[in-house]
Amino acid sequence: MDRRTFLSYNAAAATIPIVGSALTTFSESAMAAARPESIDFKNGLPAPGDFPDRWICGSPSSMDNTDPPVHVHWYNAHTAILRQNKAYSFEAPFAPLYFGNDRVLLLDEGFTQLRNDWDLRGIVDACIEDWCARNGRDPGSLELLVAFSHLHADHYAAVNQFADRPNTRYMGLTHEEMVGFWGMTNFPEERVTLDLGGRDVLIWGSPGHVVSEFAYYDSYTQILYTGDMFYRGRCYITYWEPWFDSMKRLIQFVDTHPVSHVMGCHVEISNDDEDYPYGLTYQPNEAPVQMTVQQLREAFAYAKTITEPGIYFTGTVFLCNQTRSTTTIDVNPYRYA
Repeated sequence: MDRRTFLSYNAAAATIPIVGSALTTFSESAMAAARPESIDFKNGLPAPGDFPDRWICGSPSSMDNTDPPVHVHWYNAHTAILRQNKAYSFEAPFAPLYFGNDRVLLLDEGFTQLRNDWDLRGIVDACIEDWCARNGRDPGSLELLVAFSHLHADHYAAVNQFADRPNTRYMGLTHEEMVGFWGMTNFPEERVTLDLGGRDVLIWGSPGHVVSEFAYYDSYTQILYTGDMFYRGRCYITYWEPWFDSMKRLIQFVDTHPVSHVMGCHVEISNDDEDYPYGLTYQPNEAPVQMTVQQLREAFAYAKTITEPGIYFTGTVFLCNQTRSTTTIDVNPYRYA
């Protein structure tokens, strides 16, 4: 498929005012297959769920680490959260996996390329098979959407693992393809709705860390996923004004929508609010990935006082305003002149 055709096959053709708009799929026969009664993703919200007390977070010797490459945690029966083992990459990104009646959304992918390094596709397929077995579904009946929060390799490097997977659509690696994938025409302000089959995910632009970046809100769990734009660690802000505007959009959103958790894509801070040095592959006392709306509000209030580049601790995250990406707060707190 050429890029012009790709852009015409956007994954979320419906904007907020259009309720229930269907997503075009590549597998009409699969969608027509008989299946059990649809799962209700609309009532009793937010769907309850939990985070683990401790994620797999590396080991003193990466070479001797015996943990699996990915920690798979089922937040609830229809939501899995994957987290890469830090022994396999210091980035250790998180990757939510949202199940609907018709399709599955994978957000971010971990820092790997080859399946013989570690097999993200196999892990995702195993999660899909698990979910289908529990819900009387055929794995072939579900379309998989492979997307990511922004254009950094630790979020999209594994996309080629899915290139030949049947009934799969994956986001492209240019700004135009990313925006086109969600059917956006007014990035970053426009908010679109992705229907996974009774389970809606709201998506809008959140640039600042990089130009091409998105926020995701799962209406079922009411988790607001903010990627690298806001997370428990060093929020590297390349473009301050776009990032500040993105924060305003997040605040406006939580003012009008219920949010159970704010979740970023990394953890780089301890439970004692100490920065873990850049590149560390073992974090035995790391803070939880989930944050509260109040912590988001406090960070925004702090951001309003920032007038120049530097590193600022909000009480929850480090705002690294136009600092070098390898800056670590504990040993090297410097800023641009």
